[in-house]
Amino acid sequence: MAYTLHRMTSADAPLTVDWMTRQYGFDRRDVEEWVGNLKFNWPLSVKAVDDNGDVIGLLNMSDYRIEEETARIRQDNPELLARLNSLRYTAVFSFIVREDWRGTRLNYDMLTEIMPELKAGYDFLFIPVLHRLKTHSYWQRWGAVEFYRDSDCVYYMLTL
Repeated sequence: MAYTLHRMTSADAPLTVDWMTRQYGFDRRDVEEWVGNLKFNWPLSVKAVDDNGDVIGLLNMSDYRIEEETARIRQDNPELLARLNSLRYTAVFSFIVREDWRGTRLNYDMLTEIMPELKAGYDFLFIPVLHRLKTHSYWQRWGAVEFYRDSDCVYYMLTL
């Protein structure tokens, strides 16, 4: 089955809430608050839709700062934070592919869809990954390297 990729808009915020609630098991009220307060980078966010019109993947990008994701880094390594914040970056807020589409080219196609714009406008991609998620090796295969970790996440950067 084929799919098409579309850029997301703020109208897709409820879709993001639904997917994050279902896929990650987060409390819906928490996710609604995050999404409501987040600085989404909608022009770089991608939605994949199959031939039936069903959404099969979301890649939500955000312009929030590293210290907004992990305030602890300011205490633990202020020099690293200052160095990273002197560079241009955007963040992967969530990257979810429907289970029956995992292991296909979909996630690769979604990320490569925005890669020219990422390379033209940013120095690196900031990628926080919860410890319990399985995507650590995925990002490492792309070349992302860990630069910090706390009790919630491992924080990666993918140099563009």
